[in-house]
Amino acid sequence: MDTTAVSTGAEGKTWGGGNQPLKASYGKMMMWFFIVSDALTFSGFLAAYGFSRFKFIDSWPIADEVFTHVPFFHGNYPMYYVAFMTFILIMSSVTMVLAVDAGHQMKKNKVTWYMFLTIIGGVIFVGSQAWEWATFIQGDYGAVQTKGGNILQFVDTDGKRVALGDFVVAEHKERTQHQSKEGIWFKSEPTLPTYTVEEVLKGLESHENVLVRTQMINAEGHKTVLSRAESIKQIKENGKIVVEGANLQANEYGSPLFADFFFFITGFHGFHVLSGVVINIIIFFNVILGTYEKRKNYEMVEKVGLYWHFVDLVWVFVFTFFYLV
Repeated sequence: MDTTAVSTGAEGKTWGGGNQPLKASYGKMMMWFFIVSDALTFSGFLAAYGFSRFKFIDSWPIADEVFTHVPFFHGNYPMYYVAFMTFILIMSSVTMVLAVDAGHQMKKNKVTWYMFLTIIGGVIFVGSQAWEWATFIQGDYGAVQTKGGNILQFVDTDGKRVALGDFVVAEHKERTQHQSKEGIWFKSEPTLPTYTVEEVLKGLESHENVLVRTQMINAEGHKTVLSRAESIKQIKENGKIVVEGANLQANEYGSPLFADFFFFITGFHGFHVLSGVVINIIIFFNVILGTYEKRKNYEMVEKVGLYWHFVDLVWVFVFTFFYLV
């Protein structure tokens, strides 16, 4: 019997079994499985964001008016710092490519330096995102939430935002926060705002150049600015609470869903970046110790590189959906 005639069924196929499907090691295949599953998770989050934004398209906050901050600089710089964060993350992906290429050439010193630069880029991005969160939570201007849940912001006659502190004077009377001992029907209350609605109303009435701007977007793509009389009427009849910054219940920028999605999606991505930085640090020290030199390959660097590129690619979509569109 001719043993060469016995077929295993592997001929003509990409993979007929063994420990290297598609000519990739087990470790790289598992990393690809993780990336695909995680990509589906992010896709679901972004799809939910897209549907919610489409549903509230007439009242959704305008990103250029929300993300206007730059560290150590005061002023209106729409999207500048977010663009800088994106550039840093993309450049860290470039240094990771160079680290993987140096690993293929078994050049330990180059792998070490490129991994170090990748880690620095990741740390800058995570730190920048933490700063952006803090700024978003704190807020700049303040607003009044109506009984219907809408947000009323304040502008001058030229349409520029006006902070509550610019026209409202706090009356230094004692205000106590709700406590459980006050009654059976107790509901926890967030931190007391700096001003009350009554104080905002008095400040609005005494400053004729201040108007109310609603969260509704008009045909020109701008928020609707009310007349002087209508501004006072809205605060007097519909004002409920003063909102400063953003949290999971209300935010001074507009629809509460905007803040919910911002915290959840950017926080989930930030956790991925932070995890990647920690893993890169571990791999970095292994490179210094010569672990992969002894193995005669730097495949582990390539595997963490796949994860890092995925994190960068996801941010491109988050940046596009959340900040640009």
